[in-house]
Amino acid sequence: MTEFLFLFRGSQMAARSPDQMQRTFEKWRAWFSDLEQKGILKERNPLERSGKLVQGRAKDVHDGPYTEVKDVVNGYLLIEAATIDEAVKLSKDCPIFDDDGSVEVRPVAKL
Repeated sequence: MTEFLFLFRGSQMAARSPDQMQRTFEKWRAWFSDLEQKGILKERNPLERSGKLVQGRAKDVHDGPYTEVKDVVNGYLLIEAATIDEAVKLSKDCPIFDDDGSVEVRPVAKL
């Protein structure tokens, strides 16, 4: 099995009612639970909205991230799958697509 990282981008929940947010969280919990039951979920975490960007040869430090909302990485998930095609298939059940978000699927390199 190979490890794959799912990077979640662009889902915005700020303009939702508490009831809508609860339903969305329930969808996420159900998806995570399904991956856990299959024995392939290794790690999952949301990311805080704040952070720092260290950039260039001068290693300038800026508040960040400074990207368009659709490109902000909101969280990640680490899974195990046999192939990248299998990992992509597993990502397609992610609730982020209900909000027109995206999942970047990346194999984790073995060093």
